[in-house]
Amino acid sequence: MMGLSFPVLLLLVVCFFFGWLILLKFDLIFISLIALGLGYKSIAVFIGFNAPLSFATDPGGRSIRVVSWNVARFIELARNNNKGSTTRKKMLSLLKEQRADVLCLQEFYTSENPEFYDNIRAIQQTLGFRYYYFPFDKDGDRNYYSSIIFSKFPIVDSSFLRYPRPSQPEALVQADIKVGPDTIRFFTTHLQSQRFDKIDYWRMQKIKSREDSLVYHSIPIVAKLKRGIVIRSMQADIIDQVRNNSPYPVVITGDLNDVPNSYTYFKVRGSLKDAFLEKGYGIGRTFRSLSPTLRIDYIFTDSRFSVVQFKREKKDYSDHYMIVADIRHSRP
Repeated sequence: MMGLSFPVLLLLVVCFFFGWLILLKFDLIFISLIALGLGYKSIAVFIGFNAPLSFATDPGGRSIRVVSWNVARFIELARNNNKGSTTRKKMLSLLKEQRADVLCLQEFYTSENPEFYDNIRAIQQTLGFRYYYFPFDKDGDRNYYSSIIFSKFPIVDSSFLRYPRPSQPEALVQADIKVGPDTIRFFTTHLQSQRFDKIDYWRMQKIKSREDSLVYHSIPIVAKLKRGIVIRSMQADIIDQVRNNSPYPVVITGDLNDVPNSYTYFKVRGSLKDAFLEKGYGIGRTFRSLSPTLRIDYIFTDSRFSVVQFKREKKDYSDHYMIVADIRHSRP
């Protein structure tokens, strides 16, 4: 819970530091410096300290372009010509522009019903992906929801692991991808969300505007936050165990629904590199709602890879921003 409030706490400590500096209160400046020192680990994962650089369309070399995006079911399910359909076309066009080698999508939706969108076929035809892995769960209505991995390189093995209840029916999706002489194990996933509904957003607005009792509106929101944190912690433990058992270099992508200062982040990342911290800058917000500080989507790479470049696509199509990273095997 403190991790969610970290940006506010950091801002307060920095403000106090400069306040004491102006007042020449050197003993109190020292206290602020101690606080910043104690929080170095959280500060280091919260802010990307790299210079902003332009993203090269073709970085050259033997790099692999990895794209990760929570596509929010492409905004709509049934075929039609309304505004949602226009957004879906824009999303497919944006994906095509990236020229990805490996594409990992969360909150993905596809259907075998001709009245609904077959997004697997659409992406294969539009983007030219020959290989993919998607954990179809047959439930009778021919509509499917999960995470998916597309690849322009051969997928030589695949599997998925369903998280146990009481979590949502989410899965850890795995594809072993053959890139030249190397086999790389890619994971993508979507972890437990907070499950906020319209009433919760209404309560947040009441709290923000101080129109009513803060305690009354805060209790149900805090309860949902706590439940989500507990479930994600259990899911993170599972990912940690599965990742450590991989015989191949690992790349993990996904919507973790948790901030970099959380148990979930450190457990899922382990000893992997965070592509944003390697080449990104600033706070790197990936979720458009609630707060300007929410970086909850990640690309983690094995230490045997170097991150060549990283970017966010700040297009307001989904409620998440797309993230893109070029990675390269560090061997000669």
